[in-house]
Amino acid sequence: MKHEGGILLDISTPEKHVTGHMVNQVKLPGRAGCFTVLRGHAPLITSLCEGDIEYTVGGNTETVHIRSGFAEVQNDTVSVCAEI
Repeated sequence: MKHEGGILLDISTPEKHVTGHMVNQVKLPGRAGCFTVLRGHAPLITSLCEGDIEYTVGGNTETVHIRSGFAEVQNDTVSVCAEI
């Protein structure tokens, strides 16, 4: 399902749901280096290393620091399960 006007970012830990926002872009700390997800990104599943997830809502950039995790990108949705 495509989301009008953005990307649905859903971040969870094994203990709780951290955030669920419509965002403009998401920068993730991948094991092979940081990468940015924009609307229309190709589907992927990847592991994440320690670093910051940065996401932009309007003109504001927010960050969530993680120790490790996994991310799935599909249909303008970024789902992250991470240790914080």
